[in-house]
Amino acid sequence: MMKRKTVMTRDGVELSYLTGGQGRPVLLLGGWSQTATVWAGQFADFCQSHTVYALDNRGHGESQKPSDGYRIQRFAKDLFDVAEALDLHDFDAVGHSLSVAMLWAYQDMFGTDRPARRLVFIDEPAALMARPSWTEQEIQEAGSIHPTLEALDEMVRTIRQTRSIEDHLAIIGGMFSSRVSDATLRELAAENLKLPRDHAADLIENLMVQDWRALLPNIPQPTLVFTGELSWHPLASQRFIADTMPNASLEVFSEAEGGSHFLMFENPSLFNKKALSFLNG
Repeated sequence: MMKRKTVMTRDGVELSYLTGGQGRPVLLLGGWSQTATVWAGQFADFCQSHTVYALDNRGHGESQKPSDGYRIQRFAKDLFDVAEALDLHDFDAVGHSLSVAMLWAYQDMFGTDRPARRLVFIDEPAALMARPSWTEQEIQEAGSIHPTLEALDEMVRTIRQTRSIEDHLAIIGGMFSSRVSDATLRELAAENLKLPRDHAADLIENLMVQDWRALLPNIPQPTLVFTGELSWHPLASQRFIADTMPNASLEVFSEAEGGSHFLMFENPSLFNKKALSFLNG
């Protein structure tokens, strides 16, 4: 049984989270616009071995929506404030999409102060926007799905103009396989839209221009990287992360296994089995 609680960041923003279970702490961190409820398929299994903390990031879900702070580094500081306020030590962390970058920033700034024990990364490339001088191999390994600044600017403008569930699903609907029903997608989109779209646009723009490749060799924790055959992100980008980090391995879900960008949402039983085997190993 998950309970909803709140915690205050150092700069006075109230963040909401769902918690339950017992054992080693594990943080479940959702991607861009996602709320704690995206992890509903994980709660029962993860609570068997861990005390679960599923966070609504700043501006997301039931968390407070201040006018500023929609940057990856600020989110990483929020995460540190949460870990400090809840006195979390020797914890595991599972990040999906944008929250993988949040964990990279956390590692960069706070990795020696309050480090995670083990890490699970779900389908986030190291550099989402290509630079003009990059080779095709660099673009594939970086996972640069935006070839130009103009392409990024167009996406950001589209997000700012989002007014409805239909508008939002036009942006994210292709990240799921056909096995996810329209009703489920609409329910998830309604949760996503709790993040005001101007804030959502600021956040995605900040994410897209960052490049984390140089940090990866400096992350020592055992790490399991997940991706899927149906993901928009190049497989090479996830293999690059697993190969560049000193103690990481790669797990690829097939199309039949629901291997989309939201693989943990589409196939919770398989994801839970593999992720918990790694975390409890």
